[in-house]
Amino acid sequence: MPRELVNKRRVLIIGGQFSGTFCARDLKKHFHVTVVDAKEYFEYTPGILRAYVKPAHFDALTFTLQPVIERKMGVKFIWGEVMKLDGDAKTADVKPMFHSAIDKISFDYCIICSGCNFGPFEKNGESLWFPVIHEQNRPLSKWSHIDERFIEGRRRHILEEYHKIAGLAKKKATILIVGAGFIGVEWATEIEYFFPDCQVTIIDALPQCLGPLPESAKEYCFEYMHACGIKQFYGVKYDKNSPEFWKQVQLPDGPDETYVCIGVKASNYFMPPEVLSDKGPGGGGWIHFNKHMQVTLKPTAGQESGDVWCDGTIFAVGDCNNGCIGDPMKGWLPFIPKISYPGEEQALHALKNVERLDAMKYGRHGCMSCCPRPRKLKETWWPWGAGMFATSLGAHDACFVMGANENKGSGYMVNWWIFAALQKEIIESTKIDECKDRPIGKLIWHFVHHTPCNFW
Repeated sequence: MPRELVNKRRVLIIGGQFSGTFCARDLKKHFHVTVVDAKEYFEYTPGILRAYVKPAHFDALTFTLQPVIERKMGVKFIWGEVMKLDGDAKTADVKPMFHSAIDKISFDYCIICSGCNFGPFEKNGESLWFPVIHEQNRPLSKWSHIDERFIEGRRRHILEEYHKIAGLAKKKATILIVGAGFIGVEWATEIEYFFPDCQVTIIDALPQCLGPLPESAKEYCFEYMHACGIKQFYGVKYDKNSPEFWKQVQLPDGPDETYVCIGVKASNYFMPPEVLSDKGPGGGGWIHFNKHMQVTLKPTAGQESGDVWCDGTIFAVGDCNNGCIGDPMKGWLPFIPKISYPGEEQALHALKNVERLDAMKYGRHGCMSCCPRPRKLKETWWPWGAGMFATSLGAHDACFVMGANENKGSGYMVNWWIFAALQKEIIESTKIDECKDRPIGKLIWHFVHHTPCNFW
């Protein structure tokens, strides 16, 4: 075996979705890469709402991971769930899909890209927007008769929900959407467009829909929903046990169906408690990290970030981490929205630091081997892509915001109407193409993500 292959270090990537496939693609040349995911397929989460009202769209949003990761990318893929990550031993306990015994996977470096759940009020964090795949959550699920670790199980769940909504439409039923954020607005407008006989109501505790967005985008979405006949109530807190609440939202007898579209919930069950937050969205449980994307222990009083865990060789990117360093609004790194784009930019920062950390220990790779070893790691930043939001309004309308930051009302609505809907379709198709390791998608998105500096 060539010396270069023998000397390659091992990188374990937990999660094979946006950030996971991104890391595997960039690291495979200089490292032995293994990707572990609890489900057998990739799913384009930002577009999954459309699949529930148009099931044929599901095929455009998904693909099986093993052929892409192993045959196209040329790295190892394990379909299984990480049950425990041991930082001292640098091993991961993985339960394979078709084996009852635990496999112990050793690594030199690890990047956690495991994402999160979207049901903060459910004990297991389940929601329609993300499949139930963790072993401890499946018995608690409302749809435990379906195994969403399989792509056909996910399809079956989508078909069941589609037929339920179709039945509600036949009865001209009332549907309440709780939460007028991105998911709530998109879900309300998708139902209205594909099932116009449903009587849709959307509520939010904030004074307007889409709280973080600029006024122009809020007004555009408000006017669209008003024109479509979607009832909107703002400044109203959801209280299903209060008769006064139901009168206030003009549903005195309650709705026929309720969808709660608020918040996120951590799913870092395999991590030790000393690296998880005690507070945060959904009750905490998010992975602490530092300026270099390395996993840290809980910060003590006066610390902005805690001490490095496992000699700095484990990194956490995207939705699984705490989302901020220090104060969520005024700290070194203000809170980052839990959406796919900033996760990929954080993944770039993490994998570059894996390469730097390896070069500091063993020297640089390939033609760069004659260059001096790096002396320090690269600091992350608030991802400029976190300020871009594309919100669908049915099939043929949308609005696109860019330039937003951690301050409410920041950013600019730069595209709207059918042109924004077309833009979102292009983003969806090319991003899935990139995750499939195809040339056109890679050519487009490589230059988007591999920015050498922060744009704003």
